[in-house]
Amino acid sequence: MEDDTVEPSWSLETLAIRAGHERTAEQEHSEPIFPTSSFVYGSAAEAARKFGGEEPGNVYSRFTNPTVRTFEKRLAALEGGERCVATSSGMSAILSTALALLQAGDEIVASRSLFGSTVSLFDKYLAKLGITTRYVELSDLNAWEAAVTPATKLLFAETPSNPLAEVADITALAALAKRHDALLAIDNCFLTPALQQPLALGADLVIHSATKYLDGQGRAVGGAVVGSHQLLEEIFGVVRTCGPCLSPFNAWVFTKGLETLSLRMNAHCENTQQLAQWLVQHPGVAHVYYSGLTDHPQHALAKQQQKGFGAVLGFEVNGGQAAAWQVIDATQMVSITGNLGDVKTTITHPATTTHGRLSDAQKSAAGISPGLIRVAVGLESQADIQRDLARGLDQLTR
Repeated sequence: MEDDTVEPSWSLETLAIRAGHERTAEQEHSEPIFPTSSFVYGSAAEAARKFGGEEPGNVYSRFTNPTVRTFEKRLAALEGGERCVATSSGMSAILSTALALLQAGDEIVASRSLFGSTVSLFDKYLAKLGITTRYVELSDLNAWEAAVTPATKLLFAETPSNPLAEVADITALAALAKRHDALLAIDNCFLTPALQQPLALGADLVIHSATKYLDGQGRAVGGAVVGSHQLLEEIFGVVRTCGPCLSPFNAWVFTKGLETLSLRMNAHCENTQQLAQWLVQHPGVAHVYYSGLTDHPQHALAKQQQKGFGAVLGFEVNGGQAAAWQVIDATQMVSITGNLGDVKTTITHPATTTHGRLSDAQKSAAGISPGLIRVAVGLESQADIQRDLARGLDQLTR
């Protein structure tokens, strides 16, 4: 076998193409798919050693599969982590992390601007287990400090936030977590390791919805957690026992997606920057939320800890939900969908889709207003994206 993970000096672009692949005896050039549920052994003694953990090797595809392992090794290399555990979705990655590292009586301090399903997971389901969550403004370090108690075991943040592109100071949050003997988990879904590496900034865990930019073409659902061997062994135990595992085919799709990650993210950023600047000038737009704009409150911080500003922006139109829906419904090319991370540009109304399950008070606290529209900018022609959005925006100014 040839293990392509042996060169520590490789750049991120090379790691995204080469890391993690151990060639089989067939000497394949492209990473293979192992669509099998189980594996065979040469003897009963070998089977006993592998089932007992005395000898490394494949046991059952719920927790040991060569294709999944290739994706895990590659993503760990890109994030600069010791280990990665892949899961069936981004939400299962968050759930597995919580089940592995928290217990009744523990507390989470999280940013208000989380994905709606993450808030539901924390408030509805983890609360049943006796785990309490406190929410604070993402960029307000004093609020984070004030919310931490001796029971706080996990700080959790998405940065940039969805859909207002707020940015957290990861280094400062990591220092805060360490002072209070807590862990810091960063959802790196929007930027990916091509644009931001939270572990290098002091975070303990990085969480991904691989469904988004790691794939990049909207083909499969999956998730992942990256961090130290010690923490990931606990999370692996949850995946092994509870079963939220990633399928081999989806793992293969994500592995192939990683090969073009840097190219795609750079192109996404360029397209999004141009669109943000165009939206700022449009008379139908009241405000644009994108950290690549120089008047964004955390623009300087974003430049410091990120290699790019990402591909998701929000913009506000006057006239509330009716006006927002008018703009969305007028599009003919852009896809009306709640998903993102695709080469195809997508548009959605957060207050009634991605954050629709939040209460009015929660939406207000998170800045999710009726007139807010989110666009995840794809790789189509910038002129075509602008022309499509202008269909509805121009109507608002007539």
